[in-house]
Amino acid sequence: MLVAFSGGKDAIATELALQDAGIDTVLAYLYYIPGRRPGHTLEFVERGLTDLEQALGKRIHRYPHPSFYRWLNNFVFQPPERCEVIEAAQLPTPDYAVMWELIRKDLELPADTWVADGVRAADSIVRRASFTRHGVMKPKDRKVSPIADWLVGEVRERISAAGITLPIDYQWFGRSFDGIDYRFLKPISEHAPDDFQRILDWFPLADLELFRANMKQAS
Repeated sequence: MLVAFSGGKDAIATELALQDAGIDTVLAYLYYIPGRRPGHTLEFVERGLTDLEQALGKRIHRYPHPSFYRWLNNFVFQPPERCEVIEAAQLPTPDYAVMWELIRKDLELPADTWVADGVRAADSIVRRASFTRHGVMKPKDRKVSPIADWLVGEVRERISAAGITLPIDYQWFGRSFDGIDYRFLKPISEHAPDDFQRILDWFPLADLELFRANMKQAS
């Protein structure tokens, strides 16, 4: 089984739950920002993934996140002179279904391999309603949410029992890194300036998020 492994607490708990059930898994992390090393992402994320690889005893495969292509194709934080270049590049905009199909092929897994995620009903009313309507298993999409009925306390207890420390993301953001808005950019600019510069390499105007926040504080 493939695990959509974000590196967050719910993804870690999902992997541990599947291990407890004796199910063989392959972990795949979808990165938002390509790093300076091919096939890798930002260095602070890489350090967290490396620690989790050691703790879980298996490799975490890295692939680009669909959001990366969507941001570029929508010219997010791009100066005018880059927009024409991006448009000419005709980059794909894969959705999750296409991405997981490509990952299955790359890892030489059967086409009908299921993908497990860490979505939980307790996360929000919307997610609870979705599980009530569609169930935990979605055969059409080959998706399953193994810890759908877990509460956050159960998640933390299982992770603690495994002796796993959550990535630095939780100290900086209170959650796993998954965006390029102020919530993430401010701590990264303070704690990981090289990674912040790497974000600017791809999205040069992202520092406007900090500028806007500073202007609001000044006023």
